[in-house]
Amino acid sequence: MISRRKFILSGAAGVSALSLRGRVPVPDDKNTDIGTANKPVVIATWDFGVAANRAAWKVLKNGGRSLDAVEAGVRVPEADLKNVTVGKGGYPDRDGHVTLDACIMDEQGNCGSVAALEYIAHPISVARLVMEKTPHVMLVGEGALQFALDNGFKRENLLTPEAEKAWKEWLKEKKYQPIINIENTSFTTERLPGNEYNHDTIGMLALDATGNLSGACTTSGMAFKMRGRIGDSPIIGAGLYVDNEVGGATATGVGEEVIRTVGSFLVVELMRQGYPPEEACREAVVRIAKKKPDMAKQIQVGFLALNKEGEYGAFALQKGFSYAVCHRERQDLLIRGKSLY
Repeated sequence: MISRRKFILSGAAGVSALSLRGRVPVPDDKNTDIGTANKPVVIATWDFGVAANRAAWKVLKNGGRSLDAVEAGVRVPEADLKNVTVGKGGYPDRDGHVTLDACIMDEQGNCGSVAALEYIAHPISVARLVMEKTPHVMLVGEGALQFALDNGFKRENLLTPEAEKAWKEWLKEKKYQPIINIENTSFTTERLPGNEYNHDTIGMLALDATGNLSGACTTSGMAFKMRGRIGDSPIIGAGLYVDNEVGGATATGVGEEVIRTVGSFLVVELMRQGYPPEEACREAVVRIAKKKPDMAKQIQVGFLALNKEGEYGAFALQKGFSYAVCHRERQDLLIRGKSLY
């Protein structure tokens, strides 16, 4: 399927029309892609991670638990109707169904996940209840929906007028054209044709004042995906992994390639071996490129990591990946990630 896709690379530096809305600051070139914030600290993928981090920081600054922080943080983009890659503003699959995926993991290795969840605006909170109230890790489809409703979540239509309009436009030609980095409005120099057909994830990692790590990941998946398609985001070890002895990692981009390398688990294991966060992310990216070098030049995959000491870093296949960092000195930091190409 990859060979039939057409991709447009758009990772140039600059400020797009969307960034002029003042949602986030322009990425800071003066900051490196590896840093030390000690604790507490929270990091998240893409420019919408800035607002998410601020919500998480409200928990962390008062001595709150990292698990509570990451849940509160990613609920912000889940509720943002302007965010077409996450939550209730997300674009539907090719049949017009908005399906959401999410997972969460705490410092004790407990984890919960939902996939192909419809009609519920906050899949991350359902995933947490799967972790806390069931003997299972993942619930999917109708079973996940029933579980959510049984636990008091409100059923609502998630297909917004804007998303429905985009879907109907897509139906005219039914071309699948994911755009690299279009989640990051602060880097894109222009709104390219088809940019509205974006896809991606918010992944968040937090280290609280007691030194405990947690992570969360949530997405609406690829716009106009095949019915039933699940990417890496709800899969523990692929889209997210946390080991409280070592650190945590999360992924973004084309989920199929992250799944094939069990990417987030790989990053954490590399940190266990002594790799700094950025270098661990880089090695995971290189492994993807080595397996499929031609395809790797046409897609985006990025990893973000945070270790037990509060050191953070990221690395991606293509230019244009950004991540947000929040700690005591700065709550609105947005950093350009380094890349292989």
